[in-house]
Amino acid sequence: MSGVDLLGVVVPARHRGALALLARAARAWVPADRVWLASTDADSRVPVDWLAVQRTAAESGVDALAGTVVVDDWTGFTPEAVAAFTAGYDAWRAGGPGAVHPHVHGANLGVRGSAYLRAGGFPPLVVSEDHGLVGAVLLGGGTVLRTPASPVRTSSRRVARARGGLGTDLQRLSARVDGG
Repeated sequence: MSGVDLLGVVVPARHRGALALLARAARAWVPADRVWLASTDADSRVPVDWLAVQRTAAESGVDALAGTVVVDDWTGFTPEAVAAFTAGYDAWRAGGPGAVHPHVHGANLGVRGSAYLRAGGFPPLVVSEDHGLVGAVLLGGGTVLRTPASPVRTSSRRVARARGGLGTDLQRLSARVDGG
């Protein structure tokens, strides 16, 4: 995790936490392919069945789970901006029961420990480390379950924490549809 200024971003903490958990499992003779790392964000709330969905994914043999999010509070956004955001989700739902969503959110992510290690962990990026990890899992031949089951409620991040992240996406979307 060097070469990129990651001061004030979540990547180093997520990576250190994952490595610490994997090291602890190894000391207990638990192989990395039996460890599942479930990830969410501090400003998010997982539904009551979230860990059950994560566990089911782990037991199914997939290498990662990419879930969806629901914005918790649209205060300050126009109805048009809200509609534009939800249209991005509705587009894949229109594909029918077999449609696969394209989203990756660190607020609703799970990955098998062995796949995490093969992928090199969260890449040292200021934003989109979640996309980078899922991409690396796929490039390494891993499988990713993209499920709308158990969406995580997350904040609208009206003030973006990480430039280029979800908060920035929502601000750009709002400016585009609201003409500002």
